[in-house]
Amino acid sequence: MANKALILLAVLLCAEAAFGVAVVSKAAWGGRAPRSKTTLANKLSYAVVHHTAGNYCSTRDACARELRSIQAYHMDSLQWPDIGYNFLIGGDGAVYEGRGWNVVGAHATNWNSKSLGISFLGNYNNNRATSAMINAAKGILADAVSRGQLVSGYILYGHRQVSATECPGTNLWNEIRTWSNWRA
Repeated sequence: MANKALILLAVLLCAEAAFGVAVVSKAAWGGRAPRSKTTLANKLSYAVVHHTAGNYCSTRDACARELRSIQAYHMDSLQWPDIGYNFLIGGDGAVYEGRGWNVVGAHATNWNSKSLGISFLGNYNNNRATSAMINAAKGILADAVSRGQLVSGYILYGHRQVSATECPGTNLWNEIRTWSNWRA
């Protein structure tokens, strides 16, 4: 019986790998439904990396609390229809659904309709991304290419390259500049 369970687990892991990174759904982290959505095109040429500049989280529960707080700020204070980012990366190494696939974000003025927005939970002037977080971000970007959301030769920017900001924080900025799709 134990061998059958291990075989089933191996099959499920292979199936998940074939379909990409497991994304924690908005429902699973307790997010609210968006007030509206605008469709984001496929075959985008850009992805923009951010940090939330807020609290770092290292557990599913702590990340869910932080996500709900960010969503409340974006929706209630800024009057956006939803959390601003397409996906967020937690200190637990999980990818969390923000607006998700094929939905225009609110993460980089003049770039929202032509880029995918991925944000790391925390302040990366202070925090450092773990290898699990880096792998998660690279995984969701690879998924975006395999789904056709991003073109294979997409350009990766840090938020500071498209807006006057410190985002994504110096530590994360130094990290993403080593990634193959980053461009000056």
